[in-house]
Amino acid sequence: MNIQIKHLNRLALLACAPFIGMLIWVLSSSPSVELSQNAYPQPSPQAPLAVEQLSGGITQGLDEAKAIAGLTAESIKKSAWLYDQTNKDMSQIVKTANAQASRPAQIYDRRITRKLGSPSDVVQSDKLRAQLFYVRAANFKGYALKVKLKSPDAMKMVLGNDTFGGAETTLSAVKRHQALAGVNAGGFADQRGKRYPLSTTMMDGKYVNGFEPSFADLFFVGLNKSMQLVGGKYMSREQLDKEEPVFGATFVPVLLKDGLRQAIPLKWQVSPKRAPRTVVANYKDDQLLFLVTDGADESGRSGATLAEMQILLQRFGAVDAYNLDGGGSSSMIFKGRVVNAPSDGTLRKLSTHFLFFD
Repeated sequence: MNIQIKHLNRLALLACAPFIGMLIWVLSSSPSVELSQNAYPQPSPQAPLAVEQLSGGITQGLDEAKAIAGLTAESIKKSAWLYDQTNKDMSQIVKTANAQASRPAQIYDRRITRKLGSPSDVVQSDKLRAQLFYVRAANFKGYALKVKLKSPDAMKMVLGNDTFGGAETTLSAVKRHQALAGVNAGGFADQRGKRYPLSTTMMDGKYVNGFEPSFADLFFVGLNKSMQLVGGKYMSREQLDKEEPVFGATFVPVLLKDGLRQAIPLKWQVSPKRAPRTVVANYKDDQLLFLVTDGADESGRSGATLAEMQILLQRFGAVDAYNLDGGGSSSMIFKGRVVNAPSDGTLRKLSTHFLFFD
């Protein structure tokens, strides 16, 4: 048994001897191993070139962006200049167009003003333009107030002392309301110590004492919401409401319609024949004309006839015209002074007045 084991040990020793020898040689000789350069990964020669190309591309892109930005800025600047220039040109065109559009109105205004003569006084404001003229005719002298309304609050009608049945002079009404000017308005009727407006009267778009259909030769005259003179005979409230009057009064008779003379009732031709007169009229451009003539009294020997007033109104180029209360009632106030010469020697207290505000 032992002999067999010995033989096996010898056999294993002989088999391992070469390996043991090689191990002893490696440990004793410390050999060095060198790897060739090819054994290591080499950097690609293309890498530095790729970085340079990338850097160059970015620089070129920035340059192009700057160039585009410059062109864009220049284009915006040019567009802004063109926009401003276009606005200036358009403003000039609009200004010129407005000037051209207003020329017919200016020519018309000069034409009708020339017929009145040279104004003795003028007030120009944002609300109105008021021109005062002196009128001299063969048989009488008078005064004309031409008014161009620019604002709805430039003119209104007031009651005497702001009371239905109250009465005051036109000068008193002007001062109390701090108005620029004033003219007497409609007729009146006295009753029980009160002085009431004659027939249909309106203020602030409302009927002062209800609507009364026109009768005999009476008419209603006033201003509507568009600052236009409206007037005539109205048989129903609906008929007058269509005119949208803001204020107005009543008297007699109508003198002109569309520039044509209207028949004057016989009574008003002779009773009185001549007298101080107050007339309201309009022009084609909606300017208003108020005429007041002087007369020594109401005897019929001085002043103007209604026929003469018609001739004068046509000469002045009026379109529609209405006779207001005259005689001692005729009153024209301008800038705080009485323009006409009241036939009573002093101003009469009245129930209605037209006032003008600057």
